[in-house]
Amino acid sequence: MNTITGGKPHVLILGGGSVGLTTASELRKSLGSDIAITVVDSRPYLTFAPFLPEVGSGSIDPRNALAPLRKALSGTKVVTGAVTGVKSSEKVVSVETEDGDDLEISYDYLVLGLGSVPRLLPIPGLAENAIGFKWVEEAVAVRDRILANLAEAASTKDPRTRKRLLTFTFIGGGFAGGEAVAEAEDMVRDALRYYPDLHSSDVRFVLIDAAPFIFPEVSEEQRAYALNQLRERGVEVKLETFVNSCENNVIKTSDDDEFETDLIVWNAGVKPNPLLSEAEAFDIPVLSERGPKMGKLECLPDLRVKGADGAMDDVFAGGDCAAVPDLASGEDKICPPNAQHAVRQGKRIADNVTRSVQGRPLVDYYHKNMGTMATLGMYKGMGYVLLGDKRIELKGLPAWAAARAYHLYTMPTIGRKAAVVADWVSTAISRRDIIGIPQSTNPRGAFELAAGPKKK
Repeated sequence: MNTITGGKPHVLILGGGSVGLTTASELRKSLGSDIAITVVDSRPYLTFAPFLPEVGSGSIDPRNALAPLRKALSGTKVVTGAVTGVKSSEKVVSVETEDGDDLEISYDYLVLGLGSVPRLLPIPGLAENAIGFKWVEEAVAVRDRILANLAEAASTKDPRTRKRLLTFTFIGGGFAGGEAVAEAEDMVRDALRYYPDLHSSDVRFVLIDAAPFIFPEVSEEQRAYALNQLRERGVEVKLETFVNSCENNVIKTSDDDEFETDLIVWNAGVKPNPLLSEAEAFDIPVLSERGPKMGKLECLPDLRVKGADGAMDDVFAGGDCAAVPDLASGEDKICPPNAQHAVRQGKRIADNVTRSVQGRPLVDYYHKNMGTMATLGMYKGMGYVLLGDKRIELKGLPAWAAARAYHLYTMPTIGRKAAVVADWVSTAISRRDIIGIPQSTNPRGAFELAAGPKKK
C-alpha cells in the first residue's frame, strides 16, 4: 500500500491519541490539500483520558469521552490496525488490520505518537484479577461492576459475600488512581439513597500506594487536602504500602493486611508502548537508561527523533513514548507524560513538519506548565493554575469548576463538547444513573441461555 499520490508529501502518523489527532488536524490547517496524511491506530477514536473518572462515575456517557478520528480529521486517511514494524531505513511501516491483512505503508515524514500501556508488576494474581483504567471500556466496566455489586449485595443474606461485594480496591494514587477512587466513592454514596438495606459503613474503598503521598504533581498542602478529603469520606488510604499478592481476589499487603475484594483497579504507572523496544520490528533506537526516560524515544528540542547517527530529519515524536527536553524547567528534565504537553507537542510537530516541507528552519518545543486540576467527585476538586509567575491554588467547588471548564475546552470537536455539557446538565437535574450492566461484557449470554444446553 503506497498512499503517496500526486507528488504530495505524505505524513504517516502512528497513534490517534492527543499527539496524533492534534498533529493531523494542525497539518491540514497549515498545508491544506498540499499534503497527504494517514493516521494509524488500533482504535478508530481518541480516548479523552481526563474524562475517564467521570465516565467511571456515571457523570458522562462513555461515547462522549471519545473523538471519532474519521469525523475529527476530515480529508485524512484513517487505518484501523496495529503497527507491527517500522523500517526507518526504508521509510516503510508494517500494519496488521483488524481483518488480519498485512499492509506496507511508505512515508515522507513519520510522526510517532504511540503512547503508553499500563506498567504491570510481577504481583501474583494481578494480571488475572485486576483491571486497568486507561481506556473507556475499562472505566465503563468499573462503573458497571460497582453498581451491579450494590444491587447484588442488597439482595444477599450472606455477610461474607456482602462484605466482598462491597470492597473495592484501587492501586496507585497518582492523578488517574486518585480521581478514579474519589469519583467512584462519590457515585456510591449518591446511589446508596436507593438502597435502604445498605449503609455507607458497609462499603469499603481502599486506595494503596507505595509512595508516602498521593497526587505527587501538586503541592504538599494540596496533597494533604486531597488525603483528608478521601479519608473523611471513608476511603481507606494505605501509603508506603505494597501489594504482595491478589490471588483469588484476596489482597495481601506489606502492612500484613489481608482482605477479600470484588474489584481491583490498577493505576500504578505506565510504560512506553512495548513496540518501541522490539529490536526486530522497530529499527529506531530507544533510551535504555533507567528512570522516566527508559524505553522512550530520545527527542531533540525541535521534536525530531535522535537516531544512532544523529537527528532523523523525517521522524518526529511526542507524548508518552517520547523523552522531550523540558526547556521551560531550566533543568535537565523531560516533559511529564500528560495531555497538556501531548497536545502542544502535536502542534509543534505539525508546525515543524510544515517548516520542513517549505524549507524553513525548525523551532524548539517550549511550554511552561499552566497548572493542573483534579476532580474528587461532584462539586469537589483541587489543583492550581499558573498565571505568569503567580501560582493560584484552588480547592473545593472553584477547583471542580475550573477542572471541568479546562477539560471541556480541550475536548476535541464541538459536537463532543456539547454532548458532555448535556450529560452534566442531565446529571445535575436527575442525578447519576444507578444501573450497572455487567452483562455487557458478554452480550450473547442471554441468547445462549435461551438456546438451551449445548448438545454433547
